[in-house]
Amino acid sequence: MVKLQKSIDKRNALIKATIELVNNNGFHATPMSKIAKMAKVSPATIYLYFENKQDLVNQTYIEVKAKYTNYAFATYNETLSVKEGFETIWKRIADFKLKDCENALFLAQCDNTPIIDETCRQEGIKHLKPLLDLWDRGKEEGIIKPISNYILYAYAINPLSFLMISQNRKVFTLNKKHIEEAYQSAWNSIKVCK
Repeated sequence: MVKLQKSIDKRNALIKATIELVNNNGFHATPMSKIAKMAKVSPATIYLYFENKQDLVNQTYIEVKAKYTNYAFATYNETLSVKEGFETIWKRIADFKLKDCENALFLAQCDNTPIIDETCRQEGIKHLKPLLDLWDRGKEEGIIKPISNYILYAYAINPLSFLMISQNRKVFTLNKKHIEEAYQSAWNSIKVCK
């Protein structure tokens, strides 16, 4: 049992070090030796858990994406109206991005660069299924614009990454009023105007 916990702890330390180093240095400036050093393990230990650097980053991405979506959908209920459901999910996503900046920043980097291979990116999209299903329902009900879910995500969710990065750089501080304004802007960008 102790040996298993040590193994879990080493793997978690490698994941944490990967997130921190990729956030601070980028993917290409994060060699395995630095990851091992920060995780306080020998470089050979990495290969007990991951095939190579790409596998390490891919698996880190999937774990962080799961954490993000578990948080985002924790209070969502499919019986909510499309608007209520979107507000619930959107505000949980905003909360995650502002409270768990390290993981959110890692996801933003992965989503905006080719460091994640396509198989893992598609696996990450599966984690968004409740939001995508909500949008599909909204399109069927004539509430959400009948456009690509990628475009809906770009207009409704991606701006949160910009706001998070701006707050991280201390050039803009989000307060409750800003969150509400950002939510209204997101909703207005995807709803059908009547």
